[in-house]
This record gives sequence, C-alpha cells and structure tokens, in this order.
Amino acid sequence: MSRLIVRRLLVSLAVLWLVTLLVFVATLLLPGDPARAILGQQATPERIAALRAQLDIDAPVWERYLNWLGGVVTGDLGTSTATQGPVNDLLGDRIGASLVLLVAAAVLSTLVGLALGTWTAMRRGRAADHTVSGISLVIAALPEFVIGVALIVLLSTTVFPLLPSVTLAPPGEPVWSQPSQLVLPVLTLTLVVTPYITRMMRATMSEVLDSGYVEMARLKGIPEKTVLLRHALPHAIGPVAQVIALQLAWLAGGVVVVEFLFRYPGVGQALIDAVNSRDVEVVQAITLLIAAVYIVVNLLADIVGILTSPKLRAEVTR
Repeated sequence: MSRLIVRRLLVSLAVLWLVTLLVFVATLLLPGDPARAILGQQATPERIAALRAQLDIDAPVWERYLNWLGGVVTGDLGTSTATQGPVNDLLGDRIGASLVLLVAAAVLSTLVGLALGTWTAMRRGRAADHTVSGISLVIAALPEFVIGVALIVLLSTTVFPLLPSVTLAPPGEPVWSQPSQLVLPVLTLTLVVTPYITRMMRATMSEVLDSGYVEMARLKGIPEKTVLLRHALPHAIGPVAQVIALQLAWLAGGVVVVEFLFRYPGVGQALIDAVNSRDVEVVQAITLLIAAVYIVVNLLADIVGILTSPKLRAEVTR
C-alpha cells in the first residue's frame, strides 16, 4: 500500500511539473505586448521599456521559466503587474472565499448524490427511480451558467425574490458574514455535480445489490440496513470515488464561470480580471493552483478507492 501511494505521488508530481510548463508556455502565447497592454496605448517608449525590464520580458525564455518555477517551489508566486503587490497577498482572501464555496458544494453534492443513488438503486424500475433518473439526466445536460441564470430568475428576481443575485459583501468583509449570498452559487455548483454522482452511484449500487455476497447476507437473515451499510456500500464507494473526484476536480475549474456570474470575490473572478488586464503572474498562479487541486483530488480519490474497496485492497496486498 505504501509503495502504491508513493508511486502515485511521484506520478502526480511529474504531472504537476508538466502543468507548470504548459501554463508558462500558454502565457507566452497570449497575443500582444504585456507591457503595452498594462500601460495603455498612450504610454511612451521609455515607460514601456522600463516595464519590460521590470517584468524580465526580454530575458531568455528558459531563464524566465526557471525564475518563476523557483518562486513557485519556495511559495513566492511573484508580483502582480496590475496592483504592484505580491500575488500571495492578492489571492489570500480570494482562495479562502473560493474554498468556502467549493467545500460547501462538494459536501452537499456528495451526500445528496450518494443518498439519491442508493435510494434509487433500491427502487429500480419504480416511478421514483424513473423520476430521479429523468431529472438528473436533464440537469446534467445543462451548462452551469444556464442553471445559474435559471436560479437567479427563480429565486432572486422574477418569481420568488428571496435571495441576492450577486455578492453584496463589501471589500475586506468575509463572504460568509452574509450567508444568504452563498446560497445561489453553492446551489448552482451542487446541481451541476450531483446528477453525475447520483447516476454512477445508482449503477454501481445496483450491480452490488445483485451480487452473490449481498444475496448470501440476506439469506442469513441479516437486517437490510446492515446489509446495505456493511456489505453493499463499501464495495460501491470504490468506483464512485473516482467519479466524485472528477466532479470535485471540475469544481475547481467550473467555479470560474459561477463566480463571474454571481460576481463572487474568489479566484475565478480574479482569473478573469487578470486575463483582462494581462496580469500574467496572477494568471499563472491561479491556473497552476486549479491544476494542483485537480491532481491532488484525483490522488486522494485513488487512495480512498483502494481503502474503501475490499476487492481493490486484496489486489494491492497480493
């Protein structure tokens, strides 16, 4: 088990290094002159030359990459060209705000998806199963911005004006100080992710409930609740963990659209602002952060899938 975890960790580090290369090259390919984009069209050649020297734009590409990578390894994400302040300070509060959004959506979508998937698997072929499957299929086909706009129309403007449609917290105040402004963003992300977890959990749980060891447990007279929790659920969680990981990793990138839609002060909104202002250091930092979250979540999913599945544990320990 330890060797497997170390091997997966080394692979994840190699993938993360490749991501740093892709992120750096992608920012180099952005059109236009970053110095002129920051200073504007009326900037003098002297100011542009001074800013290019400050940003090391004229340095060799390999030297710029090594300097940036060295800063990332030591925790220094560079200096924002838009605010002239450290990127770490710029993203500190925004990372916290996005984490609140992601954790709330992840917990809700996982619990609801697992519960609905298990419930429908135990009612296969009934009206409840068909209803939940149909609704989840329709929601899964909708992009996140469509779901967000529908929720704004339904719960914020036209039908039931109960919740704020945008973030109202003033600068410097934590977003959780006004819980009502978190409802629509969290609900949007939850509705986007939950259908996939529900459908995968239903399929996996249906297969497990038809297995021989579950049937043997029932023949022995074990209560249905015990059969479900001790015999069926551990075998179903392993494959579903991979789907949950993919969906939670998607949240790290999908949050960009949702934060922009609701004007939520997180890393997604910061990424859009940085792209518009050609703030390359911030773009690199946020893109790398999202990729790191994706890799870490998938690594944890592999470990959880092995630990929760008796079949996978047996294969690993052979």
